[in-house]
Amino acid sequence: MRHGKKIIKLGRKSSHRKAMLANMAVSLIEHKRITTTSTKAKALKIFIEPLITKSKEDSTNNRRLCFSRLRNKNGVTVLFDEIGKKVAQRPGGYTRIIKLGNRMGDNASMSMIELVDFNNLYNNETNEIVVENKSDEKTATSKE
Repeated sequence: MRHGKKIIKLGRKSSHRKAMLANMAVSLIEHKRITTTSTKAKALKIFIEPLITKSKEDSTNNRRLCFSRLRNKNGVTVLFDEIGKKVAQRPGGYTRIIKLGNRMGDNASMSMIELVDFNNLYNNETNEIVVENKSDEKTATSKE
């Protein structure tokens, strides 16, 4: 049985796993979207969501807690200055995992993990649709 085994081990020792997740988290914070294997994306989601929640309240203690996990000064700065302010109203679910298919060499399932509020394609399309529908309704009511 798998009771109490919450950590995705990824076939690595704990120090290697922590360093790898910290590096992947900094890459995600800087680029807002990265491509990796599905299992690593799921592990990264578990790793970074509490850090984003801490970044919503900008305090010295929260910055130190995030720095102890990320170990990158620039990553912490971007996390608190850009991401924390943009997701302040969101109650959770800051990342999205999109399956991409299998990798050519070893047939590993690949995924793209991205920050939800920084995807301009989804955000702009929904805004444009709402604006178009409102203008259509206004023109339809004004013609009648």
